[in-house]
Amino acid sequence: MKDDYKKYVEDRAKRSPWLLNTLKAFCVGGLICCVGRAITDLYVQFGAELKTAQTLSTVTLIFLAGLITGIGWFSAMGKFAGAGTLVPITGFANAIASPAIENKTEGLIYGTCAKMFVIAGPVIVFGTLASSVYGVIYYIVEKVM
Repeated sequence: MKDDYKKYVEDRAKRSPWLLNTLKAFCVGGLICCVGRAITDLYVQFGAELKTAQTLSTVTLIFLAGLITGIGWFSAMGKFAGAGTLVPITGFANAIASPAIENKTEGLIYGTCAKMFVIAGPVIVFGTLASSVYGVIYYIVEKVM
């Protein structure tokens, strides 16, 4: 019975245009990275040192991702490009801004602030945990060798 249903669903499921989706994701993700690089170059052109320009570029990309999330463009871009919008900086900013905007009707504390890290929170927790475990392993390996 289970196999019959699975075959039924597979026969009627719309085939995904994977090649086109991959191309869209690649182009949009690449465009986001090119914009980041252009922003960095612009800060250097205005006289900032490279490290400072890179930091300012990161902050600018976070601001822009939050802004376009707020005005509804990020979800439209995500529908078009799929995983291409998940460039770490902009995807993370969207993951924080999106739930905050969605829950603003519940108030500042219980809505916006409490829900802000619903999506990004586990990423932060497990990223910190993984980096800590990696650091301990690295420390042990360095001491032994």
